[in-house]
Amino acid sequence: MEKPVIRRFRPADAAPVSAMIAETLRVTNGADYSEADIAALIARMTPEDIEKRAAWTHFYVAFADEMPVGCGAIGPYWGKTDESCFFTVFVHPAWQKRGVGRRIVETLERDEFFLRARRVEIPASITAVEFYRKMGYDYKGGVKALDEERLYRLEKFRNP
Repeated sequence: MEKPVIRRFRPADAAPVSAMIAETLRVTNGADYSEADIAALIARMTPEDIEKRAAWTHFYVAFADEMPVGCGAIGPYWGKTDESCFFTVFVHPAWQKRGVGRRIVETLERDEFFLRARRVEIPASITAVEFYRKMGYDYKGGVKALDEERLYRLEKFRNP
């Protein structure tokens, strides 16, 4: 297996990225969320939804052997210029714990949306919260609780 290459999203990536996310949700997140929750998330990650997200974020895809093995996006937090947010960060189950997620986050942290922000937020799944905490993100406002979407809100301040 080759080392993944991370590059910006292209429209032709939408279908394979959508399929990779669906597989990841079923296999990895399925231990922390109900089948109904997973089905609802998959329904919001269609190729069309991925393309729409890529249109207003900087969306990156990690490829190995010409297949997407991870992805992640960063964009403005509710239109703000001094705050940004991570979106759609996933790593295929076969590539987890191999540094792909770390490389995706590092790529997002070099992006202009990150560099201009004083604060970056991550809506983190139950499954991924500890990964992000190892990457220097902490609970938003110190609140360690799931929100109405069953996500933890994490943040990192760049210029407090």
